[in-house]
Amino acid sequence: MKLVYKNKPKRKFGQYFLKDKNIAKKIVNNLSFKNYSTVVEVGPGLGILTKYLIEIMNKKKLINNLILIEIDKDLISFLRKFIIISNNKIIHKDFLKWNPKKMLLHNFAIIGNFPYNISSRIMFHIIKYSEHIPECVGMIQKEVAERIISNKGKKNGILSILIQMFFDVKYLFTVKNTVFYPTSKVDSAVIYLKRKKNKITDIKKNFLFQCVKKAFSQRRKKIKNSLYLFDNNKSSIYKIPFLNKRAEELSVKDFIQLAKSIEKIKNND
Repeated sequence: MKLVYKNKPKRKFGQYFLKDKNIAKKIVNNLSFKNYSTVVEVGPGLGILTKYLIEIMNKKKLINNLILIEIDKDLISFLRKFIIISNNKIIHKDFLKWNPKKMLLHNFAIIGNFPYNISSRIMFHIIKYSEHIPECVGMIQKEVAERIISNKGKKNGILSILIQMFFDVKYLFTVKNTVFYPTSKVDSAVIYLKRKKNKITDIKKNFLFQCVKKAFSQRRKKIKNSLYLFDNNKSSIYKIPFLNKRAEELSVKDFIQLAKSIEKIKNND
């Protein structure tokens, strides 16, 4: 049976519907289903990924563990009519406001064709709950994907550093703009995130976020021009390594060491 969706894609939600079933199947096949039983799909749209998720999870007898999160109420109605899973597993909500802990979810994978207009914010939301997410397969703009996998240099930024602090990242493949309706203006890419085995336990996640964001607040200048914001006692900042480097020159390990140094100084002052 051919499914017909009568409404046009909505710009306010950044909707671009994937048409190519082979690509959809390829995306879903990159989930390992290891060390978790629940999968959360972000922005299922017309359900092209969902179809293959259901096939795989039926075989694994995990179909009751599939959750769809969709912000568009018209698509919610469409999904509830044509997707055969429990209606209470199809959630009408903005993913950026979704808290898995309220559903008592503590171990789940993320998958989705992420809307272009909020793909970076979705990634930050995934980082927020990284301790609960063993892996993620997501399609985003190619340009954003290239920034995320960057280690150092001009493409390096807050998002790439924070993701790589908590996940190993792999660029899987490029998706041409012609396989979407409407045709997108840019190519996309599918990336894979796998939670790192060695967790950062000796420094708070929020403090790490704060350090990275401040370091990049004046990315064209040396880090010493930004880090004094942590403390009124500017002289203490000169004890910190990497002062004469720019944020884009630092690796993930460098930022972790930087955050530990700042925290140590703050605790001793």
